[in-house]
Amino acid sequence: MTSTTPEKAVPKAAPAPANAVELSIGGMTCASCAARIEKKLNRMDGVTATVNFATEKAKVSYPAGVEVAELIATVERTGYTAEEPPAPASAPSHESEGVEAADGELMSLRQRLFVSLVLTVPVVAMAMVPSLQFDNWQWLSLTLAAPVVVWGAFPFHRAAWTNARHGAATMDTLVSIGTLAAFGWSLWALFFGHAGMTGMRHAFEFTIARTDGSSSIYLEAAAGVTTFILAGRYLEAKSKRKAGAALRALLELGAKDVSVVRGGKEVRIPVAQLGVGDHFVVRPGEKVATDGTVVEGASAVDASMLTGESVPVDVTVGDAVTGATVNAGGRLVVEAARIGADTQLARMARLVEDAQNGKAEVQRLADRISGVFVPVVILIALGTLLTWLVVTGDATAAFTAAVAVLIIACPCALGLATPTALMVGTGRGAQLGILIKGPEVLESTRRVDTVVLDKTGTVTTGRMRLQDVYVAEGVDRDELLRLAGALERSSEHPIAQAIAAGAAELVGSLPVPENFENVAGLGVQGVVDGHAVLVGRERLLKEWVIDLHQELAEAKAAAEAKGRTAVAVAWDGEARGVLTVADAVKETSAEAVAELRRLGLKPVLLTGDNQLIAESVARAVGIDEVIAEVLPQEKVDVVKRLQSEGRTVAMVGDGVNDAAALATADLGLAMGTGTDAAIEAGDLTLVRGDLRVAADAIRLSRRTLATIKGNLFWAFGYNVAALPLAAFGMLNPMIAGAAMAFSSVFVVTNSLRLRSFK
Repeated sequence: MTSTTPEKAVPKAAPAPANAVELSIGGMTCASCAARIEKKLNRMDGVTATVNFATEKAKVSYPAGVEVAELIATVERTGYTAEEPPAPASAPSHESEGVEAADGELMSLRQRLFVSLVLTVPVVAMAMVPSLQFDNWQWLSLTLAAPVVVWGAFPFHRAAWTNARHGAATMDTLVSIGTLAAFGWSLWALFFGHAGMTGMRHAFEFTIARTDGSSSIYLEAAAGVTTFILAGRYLEAKSKRKAGAALRALLELGAKDVSVVRGGKEVRIPVAQLGVGDHFVVRPGEKVATDGTVVEGASAVDASMLTGESVPVDVTVGDAVTGATVNAGGRLVVEAARIGADTQLARMARLVEDAQNGKAEVQRLADRISGVFVPVVILIALGTLLTWLVVTGDATAAFTAAVAVLIIACPCALGLATPTALMVGTGRGAQLGILIKGPEVLESTRRVDTVVLDKTGTVTTGRMRLQDVYVAEGVDRDELLRLAGALERSSEHPIAQAIAAGAAELVGSLPVPENFENVAGLGVQGVVDGHAVLVGRERLLKEWVIDLHQELAEAKAAAEAKGRTAVAVAWDGEARGVLTVADAVKETSAEAVAELRRLGLKPVLLTGDNQLIAESVARAVGIDEVIAEVLPQEKVDVVKRLQSEGRTVAMVGDGVNDAAALATADLGLAMGTGTDAAIEAGDLTLVRGDLRVAADAIRLSRRTLATIKGNLFWAFGYNVAALPLAAFGMLNPMIAGAAMAFSSVFVVTNSLRLRSFK
């Protein structure tokens, strides 16, 4: 058995500053907004901030002496809003307020999009199809386009003005300048040029070629770009809401009220009023209100919503149950052990949210680029305008190319590439019982080539079970189990309990022994149904001058060669049989090891048990490399030795004694059925005690990382390819607007594919 001596985990990072807070940020419209806020916060002494555009949150660490109000004031001076976190008691209502606010924003966007679309379609149709250009058609276009550019694009103009007041430029600046420039040019051409004359016609082209500038109007570009970008923002907002749905569903899993036993009566109260030590009732079909221990009753509990495990788990008095699981059978009375933020559900939600708010190193690079991208684009647009004027002297072409540059250059796809994939990937993981602690973990899963598996509780069940029953000639097997099981049931030793449980399962009810005595270090003895029974080591039998028959001695030796514990049984002065017990291998472990191999990982079994037991378990699951008889503190040395050989090591464990090794490994996977120390030290937490989930976790992490990289490649590639096309006059501004809007939509939609991960 693996020792459970406490071992201090080796930390992976420096201690956090004195305080940390998560602020809800309002008013961000693109990645460069997030970059600006982050930059301002990080300029404060001792403050470290990460601002996530997709989740609209800032995770801020700050030293003693800095107040949260100062952080909020800094964000507001930058031109955005920030909210102080609510008190824990009000958190649920605050969460619903946030959802309502997001729904309101979505409805406002949808309204603007719908009205703008209705008005824009005829404007674009008239501009694209010369046969629709009746006399004075241009004035109808102006009438229809003006509300779109002024009211439909108002959020962009407002954000651009706010940023300009703070000496900054963002994506909204590009959109606002581009649409207003196109609209302003059209007004000049209509009122002061030749475009307003009756009978004016012009053809629509995908390139920027135009005739006389005074007779050219860009109302279709101004209205079309606004509508396309509104469509992109709406789809983006809707997709972001879908991406966060898994976390919201996780937060909503818990019970809302509970029946508490007080003064011998059941009283229905809100879950928030439940206290540690309270006894509460869970009827069939009800959710368990919080983490606790069963003190009355027996039932089956369905934990599928938390662990993904479809088979209900039987529980009885003394068993632990988890909040938000469903009672599928009889009535239970549970003593509350953890409440509020300490429950497993709350910790799962916190891990998922922390992961979603984090940033991978590759995203930090994208954010830095987004932060300087907008000013650079404005310079490129001015350069394009001047170059075209100098080279061609064609003001129309110069202006159109400059507007196309402004509109095509959207850094939003860069800002959304990582957070949307993280939101969907971590949310889907939570649904499957896989908790990813942060984006940097994803990089580790790609590099890992060796996986070290702790034996007890990870590959095996961690509980002794009856394995084989050998009987002497003429002895009834059920009789042997009945007498031995009855005697062992009175002992608290794990081996005795395993024999008693196995016997009860095979033969049913067991009789009550008389004159029971525990012989220290040797076994137990007593009288069962009038028989003087001995169960224990061979030495116990020898003290009563009883020898094992040859066939029983051979069976005992064979069992011990396999690493199993052999227990001799005798009654009435004669050896009757041998029972063997062992820590049973989990049914799914062999399949899990095969799956890890398919992922390109070499499995290594690590245990404090003796070599024979370890090799027996390794053979059963298909592991070639075994490191046995290792003390808890030596597990770290084993991981370091493997790393020194050039291997990138993942460690899977569940005990306190695994915590340091989990923290030392390049990737730590903690079984959620294990100790808090192990879970805190791990990078990935597997809520189920099924080793197959470790393979699923690595596959999901790799898939999420691949999605992030695909998103970034598309976003970078789009901007690199599109800017020169626009500058060289190969894109109409309206086509540029459509391409820009849908680059963000593509990135978010690509991330949403992770929802189908199985």
